[in-house]
Amino acid sequence: MFINMFGYAQELPDNRKIIGNKKEVKTENITIKADSIINPEGIIKKEQDSTQTDSIKPKKELLAGIVKYTATDYTSFNKKQQKLYLYNNAEIDYDGMNIKAGSITIDLSKDLVYAKGITDSIEGYTQAPVFSKDGNVVEPDSILFNTKTEKALIYRSITEQGEGTVIANVTKRVNDSVYFIKDAKYTTAQDLDDPEYYIKLRKAKIVPKKKIVTGLANLFIYDVPTPIGVPFGFFPQSEKQTSGIIIPSFGEQNDRGYFLQNFGYYFAISDYFDLAVYGDYYTNGSYGFRAENSYAVRYKFRGNLSFRYENLITSERGFPDYSRSTIYNLRWSHSQDSKASPNSRFSASVNLGSSTYYRNSLNQINTGNFLSNTLSSSVSYSKTFQGEPQVNFSLTATHSQNTNTQQINMTLPTFQGSVGRIYPLAPKSGSKKGIIQNINLQYSVRGENRIQTTDSLFFKKEMFDDARAGFQHNIPLSTNFKLLKYFSVSASTNYNEVWTFNTINKFYDPDEGKTITEDLKGFDSYRTYNFSTSLGTTIYGMFDFGEDKKIQAIRHVMRPSVSYNINPAFDKYYENVEVVTADGQTVGELEDEFSRFEGGLFGVPGKTFSSSIGISVANNLEAKVRDRDTTATEPKKITLLNNLNFSTSYNVAGDSLQWSPVRMSGGTQLFNNKMSVNFGASLDPYALDNNNNRIDKFNIDNGGSLFRLTSANLTMSYSLSNKGKKDKDGGQEASNRPEDVLPKNLDFSNQEINASKEEDDEDEKPSELYNYKIPWNLRLAYAVNYSNSRRQNEISSHSLMFSGDVELSPKWSVGVSSGYDLKNQGFTNTQFRFERDLLSWRMNFAWNPFGSRAYWNFFIGIKSSLLKDLKYEKRRQPDRSL
Repeated sequence: MFINMFGYAQELPDNRKIIGNKKEVKTENITIKADSIINPEGIIKKEQDSTQTDSIKPKKELLAGIVKYTATDYTSFNKKQQKLYLYNNAEIDYDGMNIKAGSITIDLSKDLVYAKGITDSIEGYTQAPVFSKDGNVVEPDSILFNTKTEKALIYRSITEQGEGTVIANVTKRVNDSVYFIKDAKYTTAQDLDDPEYYIKLRKAKIVPKKKIVTGLANLFIYDVPTPIGVPFGFFPQSEKQTSGIIIPSFGEQNDRGYFLQNFGYYFAISDYFDLAVYGDYYTNGSYGFRAENSYAVRYKFRGNLSFRYENLITSERGFPDYSRSTIYNLRWSHSQDSKASPNSRFSASVNLGSSTYYRNSLNQINTGNFLSNTLSSSVSYSKTFQGEPQVNFSLTATHSQNTNTQQINMTLPTFQGSVGRIYPLAPKSGSKKGIIQNINLQYSVRGENRIQTTDSLFFKKEMFDDARAGFQHNIPLSTNFKLLKYFSVSASTNYNEVWTFNTINKFYDPDEGKTITEDLKGFDSYRTYNFSTSLGTTIYGMFDFGEDKKIQAIRHVMRPSVSYNINPAFDKYYENVEVVTADGQTVGELEDEFSRFEGGLFGVPGKTFSSSIGISVANNLEAKVRDRDTTATEPKKITLLNNLNFSTSYNVAGDSLQWSPVRMSGGTQLFNNKMSVNFGASLDPYALDNNNNRIDKFNIDNGGSLFRLTSANLTMSYSLSNKGKKDKDGGQEASNRPEDVLPKNLDFSNQEINASKEEDDEDEKPSELYNYKIPWNLRLAYAVNYSNSRRQNEISSHSLMFSGDVELSPKWSVGVSSGYDLKNQGFTNTQFRFERDLLSWRMNFAWNPFGSRAYWNFFIGIKSSLLKDLKYEKRRQPDRSL
């Protein structure tokens, strides 16, 4: 007999020599090197060359590599059947293949490995096989594997393929790259024992990490077949980006007919760069084009770029209401990783295009921006030079566009540079003390090329004709010190120099009999300076009511300050318009003075001497109250007023109306920070005449009160719910952002809009217990403005907006967003919405009952981005009005 590769004795037929190749086989307890021969006499002999002693070539052994196997209960070998049995937590490692199962049987005579689970009377079927080969993992009920051909039959397997899972009754493994399956289910559901939906694949071929190709397939919902099916299908499974067609959505509009939206192609150009091209088409001839690109380099930068264009046709050619227009929009976002370059940074946020784009766009992805009335952009680069002093500079291009007035303001570019603060008289070591040692100066420069144009001239030559450019240099010199221990004093003087390339000239035209203003190109400059000082202190007041009171104490912090500013008159930069006759003789001057720097970027030098005193008082109120928690050792601090500020000024050099109106502003948080309240008012000490103009007479001397209320405003926002994150005091975190009250985006098929919400839902684990409280939230916003500057005594604006959601169950929610204009007596943009979470699916319905954007939208579709085109969406627009 001889010791076979598994360490068991085996009879040798006749006196034939069994020659083993030089391989090492490892078992749990035995390691055998098959490089020796055991003859019938039991004498071990070394063999030099097997081909010289035996003309019959030895049969290739079952396993040609290192084998590792373990089992908890036992390993047994049947000599007669040539089978090795492993039982309970059995595992085999061989040539990149790993099998774990409750029971594994190796048939040496047929080159087969059979793995299955263990049936237990209590736990049922356990320790089902887990087969892994070259990174592919299969979890079947049982598996039959041929070690010679490496083919396998897999019964009741569950494999992850990309975002989905394939559940197959029978799988035939041909090799590492090809699997054939029969009667399989493809789903993205989480509950694989009872998936709420699946696509039944009667016959299919799987190429792991590449694709699934199937024959006849149709959709099943909870094992109920539906008529939704295809004669053949293709499911890409690549782990890398792959180019492919983007399936469109379709529908109908009353004024443009049937349409296809968002039909396109995705180009996976590289791991760092991609491109998606979309197109829209309407049967009346309207069409749209959209290109979107994303790029990213790890640890350096990332961004996205998109361009959208639409050609809109209304009515039919020949009808009086026929019109044709084009709109476009360009968006670019770029951000730099903070680790890429600590001393320099480049960023971009661009949103520009037609002023009517969001208002007139037909594509549903723009629905959420329909109320936007401002487009803005900014592209900037900044760099810092470290040292003493520190030097900074930046280049910025900005754009601001009002979509109502179609007015566009741009700076191409803005240059800013600065030199850090310098203390020329400070000691080289130790702290800086005193008025002399604290003297410091800085330097800054700002250069602009500003363009003001309209939507119709955008990107045309005419937009540059009225461009204005210039530089402003600023050198502030300041110091600060303590006075009488409790007062802080600061003093500063500022030198300002302006360079401009645009000036004007005014002259009298005797033919037309009026003054003409002409623009001049060329370099010019002016210089100004001023002086200011301020004195301030902080006063603390405490009102103690006793520890036995509910309100134990109120703390009042008051910060009064007095400032003085003086600005000299630079009347040398002003002149009068000369009156010249037709024969060229000067006959006089007009009384109105002008400065050639009028209309410049940085204003004009002041021509009048000004000397003013500013007075301001800032207040803050806090209270200590007895905590409701009887175990608390310290009282609870609450804020009564975050701020309450008063400010005014007195013009010493003025000859009339020397006091400016008193401006009051304040704000606070109420109800455990759930309500935010801000208010403000302007109080004028001067009276009005019969024409409602301010006169140099105090209002109290004119038979009125001390101050006259000229304007006031109040804004409040309130957020409450019975579900949400807790703050440190145990209350709800308030969400008082204005955009939370506005209607939501109605384009439910847009995956980008729903991505963040789905990520939030993944973090929430539903409770197995029934919650008798129905979660809900409500957000309110209230605003009122009052005007009385000229005795109009009117509410200029008055509105209330609200938005709320109710979760009828963990998977059902309804909501509404609306508002009411209390001044004009009408509802604002209103939206009713309904949402149902169908586990792997989602269903949404939204309805705008009235207004220019009135319509409803119904959507049901799969959440997974792989099957996002398996959906149904229906939109309904209002009837055409004549």
